[in-house]
Amino acid sequence: MGTTSAGDSIIITTEHEGGTRPVALRHHITELLRLAVPVIVARAGLMVMSAVDILIVGRYGSQELAYLGLGTLPAQMLVTAGIGLLLGTLILTSHSVGAEKPEECGPIWRRSLPYAFLLGMGAALLSLGGESFFRLTGQDADVAKGGAGVFFVLAAGIPAAMLYTTSAFFLEGLRRPVPGMIAMIAANLLNVPLNLILVWGAWGIPALGAEGSAWATTGVRWMLALSMMAYVWYLPDRDRYGIRRTVTRWWSGAAHQRRLGYAAGISLALESSAFSILGLFAGMVGPLDLGAYTILLNLVALSFMTAVGLATATGVRVGVAYGRRDRREIMVAGWTGLGVTTVILAVFAVLFALLPGTIGGLFTADPEMLALTVPLVAFSALILIVDGGQVVMASALRGQSDAWIPTVLHFFSYYGIMIPLGAALALWAGRGVTGLLEGILIASVFSVSVLSIRFHLLSRA
Repeated sequence: MGTTSAGDSIIITTEHEGGTRPVALRHHITELLRLAVPVIVARAGLMVMSAVDILIVGRYGSQELAYLGLGTLPAQMLVTAGIGLLLGTLILTSHSVGAEKPEECGPIWRRSLPYAFLLGMGAALLSLGGESFFRLTGQDADVAKGGAGVFFVLAAGIPAAMLYTTSAFFLEGLRRPVPGMIAMIAANLLNVPLNLILVWGAWGIPALGAEGSAWATTGVRWMLALSMMAYVWYLPDRDRYGIRRTVTRWWSGAAHQRRLGYAAGISLALESSAFSILGLFAGMVGPLDLGAYTILLNLVALSFMTAVGLATATGVRVGVAYGRRDRREIMVAGWTGLGVTTVILAVFAVLFALLPGTIGGLFTADPEMLALTVPLVAFSALILIVDGGQVVMASALRGQSDAWIPTVLHFFSYYGIMIPLGAALALWAGRGVTGLLEGILIASVFSVSVLSIRFHLLSRA
């Protein structure tokens, strides 16, 4: 048995008849999970907050749940697009770590802060036309008005979401994801009582329903942003990373950083907007269908955050190997990420398939909505694995600075396949929300397939 260094890992070899063979898989899985678990908790924390909102508002009333579901669709799409636009912070930070240039990391974060705030403010301004937009898409007048109110309140927290994201990306690029996890746990502990008080009313505060839940989310987002920025600013080794170094030309100096995010931002915006468009289709079918789609989307997204965390860790590991120009480590990091993600999501899929009634009953007490939701929970088990796989492979490609090809592939998957197929099945074939989920499944199978082929070809180059 012997060992050889390869990138940031140790390759262990054992003697056998044909020579030596690497048995470093355990090490790669351990490194992946070490980075991924805190990120999973942090990303899942976002969806736990959303799930809590749905649980509490759903118990308050089905109509309020429709308001929350509709108002959240564009707000979440804008936040998701902003997250993608800020991905250059994580990519360049991981590249600097891999190239052993820690002093370049701090300026990357400093340049990202004003950019993140501007993105958030631009997104927030779009909420002013919320009701008109909802009416144009064929939503019921009452639901459009209630959804617009939720959208407006959530928009006040979008700048905070951007500031938190870029700070969390910076720490993840440094391979320090634990602070983001701790902050998200604290945020969730705060979100529950805030929701109960603002949705149902207490201590003289009137019951605000869905808008109360939106105010809770906005308040928690600002807490997250301020705490993460303060943590980075006061890092003990801040001088090593140049965190307080004066940064000039923050806009022109971050041109490459922004370009890395443009493709990811467009890609995530395409994905998020596509799911939002499917939500509009669900609203065209009826308020109950919109409520059921909201439950299903957040239920799948909660499990999907495991894939997002693993994708982030995969992207960091691929990015570090790319910074070192270690082609073998790039390949191993990418395929390990996909394999681990597939195994873990398969466990969630089994739970969805076996316990659809129990899971659906957590989100609604309305017998009609429960009858609509339960079979959809079971079907969504099929979506989890392939949808998680595609986000991991996209992250592995971006870790190699392969930005635009994944975006083009995402566009074709979602706008070329998922939206038209979902519309045809849900509206024209009369399959309702089931048709929407069928469209998602077929598009996800295509996406993970073509992204995996792309990664195979690029990593062998």
